[in-house]
Amino acid sequence: MQRRQLLHTAAATVGAAALGSKSLLAADEHPSKPEQASMPNRIGVSTYSFWRFRNEPYRPIEKCLDLAASMGFDGVEILQKQMPDTSNEALQNIKRHAFLLGLDLMGFSTHQDFVSPDKESRQKNIDHTLDTIEQAYRLGIPTLRLNTGRWGTIKTFDGLMANRGIEPILEGYTEDQGFNWVIESISKLIPKAAECGVILGLENHWGLGLTPEGVLRVIKAIDSPWLQVTLDTGNFLEDPYKRLEQLADRTVLLQAKTYYGGGTWYTLELDYARIAKIMKAADYKGYISLEYEGKEDLLEAIPKSLALLRKHF
Repeated sequence: MQRRQLLHTAAATVGAAALGSKSLLAADEHPSKPEQASMPNRIGVSTYSFWRFRNEPYRPIEKCLDLAASMGFDGVEILQKQMPDTSNEALQNIKRHAFLLGLDLMGFSTHQDFVSPDKESRQKNIDHTLDTIEQAYRLGIPTLRLNTGRWGTIKTFDGLMANRGIEPILEGYTEDQGFNWVIESISKLIPKAAECGVILGLENHWGLGLTPEGVLRVIKAIDSPWLQVTLDTGNFLEDPYKRLEQLADRTVLLQAKTYYGGGTWYTLELDYARIAKIMKAADYKGYISLEYEGKEDLLEAIPKSLALLRKHF
C-alpha cells in the first residue's frame, strides 16, 4: 500500500511538472504577434519608356533590358508591339537575357479592341490576345495588360487627346452594347489565362476603360480571379486620386507615369507621396512599372524617375 501511494504521488508530481512545462512551451510557441514589416515595392520600367513608338535605336528588347539593369531597376514590363519576332526561340532568348541581368520580366503590355459591332473583328482581337497570353506564359511573365478598346469615332490619337480621351458612341449603337461586346470577349480569355497562370489586368485606358466605373463594370460582370486591374497613374486626367483609390484594391500592376520636360500630349503633376499612401492602404505589394512620357532626354529622365519612385514606394 505504501509502495502504491509512493508511485501515485511520484506520477502526479511528474505529471504536474510536465503539464507546467507544456504550459510554458505553449506560451513560448504563441508569443505576441509582431507587427508586419513594411516591405518596399519593387520598381520596374516598361520598354515603352525607351521606345515610345518612335525611338528606333531603343526598339530591341535586349537593349531596353541592358539599360534597365544598368540604371538599377528590379524588373521590366515588355510592350508586346515592340517585339518584331514572337517565335519561341526569340522569347526564350529574351527570358535568358533578363535572367542573366538579374531582372524580373514582370509585365506584358498588349493591345486589343473589343468595342466593335463586327463579330469577326472582335474574334480577331480575341485570337490575338489568346496568342499573347501564351507568349507571356513562355516568357514567364505573370500578368498581361488588357484594353477594352474604343469606338473609333475619333480617328487619331492626337484628336482623342485633344478631346480629353472622351469619344462619341458609334452612331446606331449604345454604351451597353459596347460593354456587352467587351465582357463577352474577355470572358473567352479567362480559361486560357487560368491554364497559363497569367493574370489579366484591365487598364484604365481610353474607350470604355476611361473611368473606374467602366473598368469595374467589366471586372464584376466576369467575376474571375484571373481578371483584375492594371492601374495607370496618368490616365485619369481629372480628379486622379479619388479614381485611383477606387481601383487600388484590385490592382496587380501599377504603371507610374512621369513627364520630365513636359508631356507629349498632356502633363500631369502627380503627387507620388499621395499615390503611394493610396496603394499602401490597399495593401498593394506588387510592382511599380515606370512609363516615362516626358520630353527630357530619357537617359537622364528615367533614372530621375526611378529615384522618385524609390523614394515614395
